[in-house]
Amino acid sequence: MNFKKIGVVGGGVMGQGIAEMLASRGLDVLLVEKNNEKLDYSYSMIETSLDKKLEKWGITPAEKKLTLSRITKVTHFADLGSCDLVIETISEDLEAKKAVFAQLDQVCPSHVTLASNTSALSLTEIGSSTMHPERVIGMHFIYPVASINLVELIRGLKTSDTVFDAAKNFVEETLDKKGIMVYESPGFVSTRLICTLINEALHVLEEGVASAEDIDDAMRIGYQFNRGPLEMCDRFGLDSVLAALEGMFREFGDIKYRPAFILKKMVRAEQLGTKTGEGFFKYDKDGDRL
Repeated sequence: MNFKKIGVVGGGVMGQGIAEMLASRGLDVLLVEKNNEKLDYSYSMIETSLDKKLEKWGITPAEKKLTLSRITKVTHFADLGSCDLVIETISEDLEAKKAVFAQLDQVCPSHVTLASNTSALSLTEIGSSTMHPERVIGMHFIYPVASINLVELIRGLKTSDTVFDAAKNFVEETLDKKGIMVYESPGFVSTRLICTLINEALHVLEEGVASAEDIDDAMRIGYQFNRGPLEMCDRFGLDSVLAALEGMFREFGDIKYRPAFILKKMVRAEQLGTKTGEGFFKYDKDGDRL
């Protein structure tokens, strides 16, 4: 299998990052969203991201133009039938993901690999919505996609060796990232560990032990994290972290995965982090801290 043309379903933060990264590596990308308005917004955010790199001399104007030229905006799943690989990046809603994969199964020939960027959900269950579950695999990219050189490759119960080997080769040879094999388990490896840390930081904040700024500084400076756990929560999306914790709590039944109440309260208030401009910290429209 040779992945040259990639579909990305979902133009949220992760979809934008994955589409930009793939296009910057010379791959043709079809970016899919529900409507033209959402597509235009996603495309504009990718352009903003490239502009930031341009300002820092990370890329040239020609490279920016070339990257954008490789991204095609589409609103119909039927266009994805010509892809070699399709990566789903919608919100962490199992039924919604299953619906997407059922549609992809109808429009993509059986040789097309179908991947999910889910951070916690069952690939076996997602794959069960298709006629060819052997071609379904998890490809969990970690935010920020461009600078984190790791991808979790999650095998569902029926994921074939051929599909796994092709995905691992693509991640390591084409994308130049480390691919780790993960057998399906709630939260996989990275989400299970980082959400536990975030949840404990939330409990520390709830108890008034320290401020959000100081909690993050303790881990960022004291343990050389690029970002503290509360800012990571903001950037992952508080709703996504809540969904992951609730899923692991439901599956494992272990109290350490029970979401802190402050997380539920902020999600109810729609303070979801960078996507809404405010979470534990405030952000501008480009996602930079204020």
